[in-house]
Amino acid sequence: MQTSSTEGTLSPAGGASANAPAASAQRTVYSVLGAISFSHLLNDMIQSLILAIYPMFKSEFSLSFGQIGMITLVYQVTASLLQPLIGLYTDKHPKPYSLPVGMGFTLSGLLLMSVAGNFGTLLIAAALVGCGSSVFHPESSRVARMASGGKHGLAQSVFQVGGNAGSSLGPLLAALVVIPNGQKSIAWFSAAALVAMFVLANIGRWYKRHPAIKKGRAQSVHPALPRNKVIMAMSVLVLLVFSKYFYLASITSYFTFYLINKFGVSVQAAQIHLFVFLAAVAAGTIVGGPVGDKVGRKAVIWVSILGVAPFTLLMPYVNLFWTGVLSVIIGLVLASAFSAILVYATELIPGKVGMVAGLFFGFAFGMGGVGAAVLGHLADATSIDYVYKVCAFLPLIGVLTVLLPKTHEGHA
Repeated sequence: MQTSSTEGTLSPAGGASANAPAASAQRTVYSVLGAISFSHLLNDMIQSLILAIYPMFKSEFSLSFGQIGMITLVYQVTASLLQPLIGLYTDKHPKPYSLPVGMGFTLSGLLLMSVAGNFGTLLIAAALVGCGSSVFHPESSRVARMASGGKHGLAQSVFQVGGNAGSSLGPLLAALVVIPNGQKSIAWFSAAALVAMFVLANIGRWYKRHPAIKKGRAQSVHPALPRNKVIMAMSVLVLLVFSKYFYLASITSYFTFYLINKFGVSVQAAQIHLFVFLAAVAAGTIVGGPVGDKVGRKAVIWVSILGVAPFTLLMPYVNLFWTGVLSVIIGLVLASAFSAILVYATELIPGKVGMVAGLFFGFAFGMGGVGAAVLGHLADATSIDYVYKVCAFLPLIGVLTVLLPKTHEGHA
């Protein structure tokens, strides 16, 4: 299939060019993929910024590890519960301008967090950010697929790399801006949310003109596999997402505390280590989709989940230098999984992009939230070091990949 970066582009003013709808249905629209990936960067940068300033909140509000986990739980559960419902609704009734509206919730949560005076207000702010994510991810995944020109793995990886790049920037910005300037400086990042709202409004104009909006559900697409095989495969994918995001929760929420407690590094040094890990995740993300387009999603899932186990099992027993090295390897290898899983799932249930994206993004956030809460209480009862020894076994769940069937588009 031919691709083009010039046809079907966003105009300089943000509107769609005259030939955008027809071209975008047939060709890879790189301008739209770039715009939605950039929006994903800004969205996830805000989210990871919040996670990275947990040590500041813990100190200022005298929070326990359990309360830290509750902040993550509230944020991620509000996202996870709403995402599949929003995706299911927008599969039937596309809402091109829901994306900037969702980002408005994120903006509100960010501003509230900058002035929060107690733990309860922090929870409300986290819930608002979660609501923003619940709208953003299903609809932006649909936009990425619409702009893919058939290269679904590539499109999903481009979209995901924006989010992971944003996630890596959060800890760095927390170390450079928020920690030195205090809680009120969180409000400075409202500018990022405003920029994202502008970009997403422009994407909404392109989205509204796309032929898929007019077709709606006119084209009924049925799964290529029997219902029982689809249910079994989806169950396996859910377990794989559980293993990935439960482990990631141990890193995103507690890696800074682990480094501080075990190696005595400063808060800012620990955040730099977290930035390096998340940067590795961003770098690894771009691999999963394109490789999956060529060799099959199942092969990518095998390598990215089960293949990371030797490194997670080793990390709790090494020094600071090798902890940094292994965290980079883990980030690179583990990162490719989600794009492959999401595209594989959309091949299992064609025509339900919003619902599938909402289900898996929602479940990923939910598992991250539950993981943060459970691991926080485990850390309070034992130690942070013990948490990492337990979580090291999670990637072994990747052996369940053997149960996944071949899809009609994928390779074995």
